[in-house]
Amino acid sequence: MMTQRSKSGMVSLKDTWLLHAMMLFPVLYLMVFATLPLLGGIAISFQNFKVSKGIMGSGWVGLKNYLHIFRMPDTGEIIRNTLNIAVGKIIFTQLTALLFAVLLNELRSVRFRRVTQTIVYLPHFLSWVILSGVIRSMLANDGTLNEFLMKCGLISEPIWFLGSNDLFPTTMVVTHVWKEFGYAAIIFIAALTGIDPNLYEAASIDGCGRLRRIFAITLPCVRTTVAMVATLQLAGIFDAGFDQIFNLYSPVVYSSGDVISTYVYRMGLINRQYAISTAIGFTQSLIGFGLTMLARALAERFANYSIF
Repeated sequence: MMTQRSKSGMVSLKDTWLLHAMMLFPVLYLMVFATLPLLGGIAISFQNFKVSKGIMGSGWVGLKNYLHIFRMPDTGEIIRNTLNIAVGKIIFTQLTALLFAVLLNELRSVRFRRVTQTIVYLPHFLSWVILSGVIRSMLANDGTLNEFLMKCGLISEPIWFLGSNDLFPTTMVVTHVWKEFGYAAIIFIAALTGIDPNLYEAASIDGCGRLRRIFAITLPCVRTTVAMVATLQLAGIFDAGFDQIFNLYSPVVYSSGDVISTYVYRMGLINRQYAISTAIGFTQSLIGFGLTMLARALAERFANYSIF
């Protein structure tokens, strides 16, 4: 539907009232079933919440729960673990996805390219509940990986990948990259298909080899997409992935693998400290919202891309 702009270039409400009317029911739906329940849950973080008394009967304590968060001895360790794992996932997943997309773009066989894409996409559609069993079996002391490394003479005794505080964060990053890099490469593959083939032909005539064409044409043409993806990933820097870590960690590696989301789960559902866990979750949401707005501003500035 076309709308006419005024002389100042602005679209008035008179021109778009039908579009706003179409948005009325979805907005009401979100307010009734998402926003209002969320406000009730957030109220718990400002109370000395008791399940027997409920939200309406529990006493108010103001910002006491939020102040308690930053006084807890585990807070620094949890934030450090979250950033360590989340940043590693973001960086290595995107780098691997970009490398895979560039290499896939160099393949001449269309059939082989499609088969390869399908194979690397598949792990993304499997839940961590399923994959955790496979990974535990492969990384166990008598698992496939340890047996292979020992037969090759690379190690003399089994490595406890999921039980070592030194190796657990790296294991989380590597397994996440393996699961997600194929799906993350879709946007890079789409950007590569938009490159003008005449550029490659002209470079070939000038005597450029494949490696030279990658650095002179391919990467410069997708730098805007890379900048956009990098800035948008900033919003998830405090999301280390609950499903993966919850299904793979154990109390042995809490000091290196316990992240905000798993800590909130234990505090709320296991220790029943509902007010504290709600305060932690809401603080994480506020930080995530701030990072989302920052990512939007950076994407618009450096990648000329606006989400909304």
